[in-house]
Amino acid sequence: MTTSIRPRPMTEAVAPLPENSGERRPLHEPLPANQRAIVLMVILIPLAGLLIAIAYAWGWGVGWLEIALLVGMYLATGLGITVGYHRLFTHKSFETGKTVTAILAVLGAMAVEGPLLRWVAFHRCHHQHSDHEDDPHSPHGHGSGVGGILRGFWNAHTGWMLRRSDRHMARYAKDLRKDRLLRVISSLFPLWVVLGLTIPALIGGLVTLSWSGAALGFIWGGLVRILFVHHVTWSVNSVCHLWGTRPFRSHDESRNNAIVGALALGEGWHNNHHAFPTSARHGLRWWEFDLSWIVIWTLHKTGLAWDIRTPSRERIDSRRNTRP
Repeated sequence: MTTSIRPRPMTEAVAPLPENSGERRPLHEPLPANQRAIVLMVILIPLAGLLIAIAYAWGWGVGWLEIALLVGMYLATGLGITVGYHRLFTHKSFETGKTVTAILAVLGAMAVEGPLLRWVAFHRCHHQHSDHEDDPHSPHGHGSGVGGILRGFWNAHTGWMLRRSDRHMARYAKDLRKDRLLRVISSLFPLWVVLGLTIPALIGGLVTLSWSGAALGFIWGGLVRILFVHHVTWSVNSVCHLWGTRPFRSHDESRNNAIVGALALGEGWHNNHHAFPTSARHGLRWWEFDLSWIVIWTLHKTGLAWDIRTPSRERIDSRRNTRP
């Protein structure tokens, strides 16, 4: 497998946030009312879907079809985010052809985390300013004590989406804007959201030959799946910058968290990722399960991915954290 490590990952140029800083970062302006309403709908409608699913299951139980649609759509759209939006488009950890590129971009959009270009811009900004003042979703710098932790957790997990912090984000995705395929897919984001809700509804209806099956497919494979993908992904921003281990040096508070590592398909090995941002592999030790890396490795073995970027053993050893 090709190993290609480019010098100076983004995070190496960023000054670290002073430890135990009690300074509260300046609050961004709130979003305009109409945009704020859309974001709240994206957050709350999947939650309503979960409540409906629980109420229905309380009386009628949950069938294997609903579970299969939930898990299948979770894996498909989650990998669209982890392999596509994150490792391919944001960090260029590997190369692939137009067909795989389009599939990953569409699956990522079905996760309902925003258009491709916007997602990439925010994540690159996060790496450039990780846990520093201009980080769009850091849990640090929001005050001391339990209150500061709670405010920081809210900001990193969900609150940042309700503020206008993307005024200068366009510059972080200039390279992707030059690609016509990616521009078109990003601009068609609402279509992919609808498709991601329609597919499980159609499967549920066709398998059961009933409207109730379609409704349950929509709820479990659509709304409940979106809720789980959202909160697991957002936990990488919040949980993985507060709780976990730091085996490698990085200019931020990124941490490895095994629970998030499993649920987020390998993204929870977050300290590994911030130490080696362009690596296609986040789980660097044999026991750090990284499903997204397995998918990329499989694509490589079948000739569908190439120029896979992983750190050398010497590079890994040189960045190990020697602090107690």
